[in-house]
Amino acid sequence: MRKWMLPIVLLSLLFLLASCSLRGMQGAPFTAENIPDEPPKDEITAAIKQSANNEIDDIIEANFPEVYTVEGDNSNAEIFATTQFGLTELSSVLSGAIEPEEISDVKDNQQILIYPDDFITLRESEEDQDVLLIEVASDEFVRRNYSPNFLSTFFAISLLGNMLDTDDWGSRRQGDYKGMGSLNVPRRGITTFRGGGPGAGK
Repeated sequence: MRKWMLPIVLLSLLFLLASCSLRGMQGAPFTAENIPDEPPKDEITAAIKQSANNEIDDIIEANFPEVYTVEGDNSNAEIFATTQFGLTELSSVLSGAIEPEEISDVKDNQQILIYPDDFITLRESEEDQDVLLIEVASDEFVRRNYSPNFLSTFFAISLLGNMLDTDDWGSRRQGDYKGMGSLNVPRRGITTFRGGGPGAGK
């Protein structure tokens, strides 16, 4: 092989490997067989109700497997999943453990619970109705990345402005994120169930 051809061949191989790597980052679909094993529903419910933690994000992190991270502007949102609960079931359990400041109606198979520091979105997976997705997004993530047009289908803009502590949030240019990965960021893949109590894995 001629010497000048070697760099070209190596470069081609590198592009091929990079291409394969990017495809691998797309991750598995949100279907039941791709969700890590979970404890039975009764055990999860009891753990949530008996938790001494008063932070809803810690309670969710302690009891459900994280399956996806959405990278936004200066902040991230975490998406968890469960096959043990339906939407209204889990909404009731979470609301019973820590009462949200606001809770939306169910629209398009999703519901949003607003807590002092977090927006919790529950939504059935489009890929498998047996999978319920749980997004935990901080106020900062919502303020910087969420589409006002999307959130205003669940809450009044004036209420959202109060929750996000800004008077002109709905009128300023915001992101176009509409929940559950619509920022088109490659999935990081399905992680294992961390559990181990509030804050585990942080």
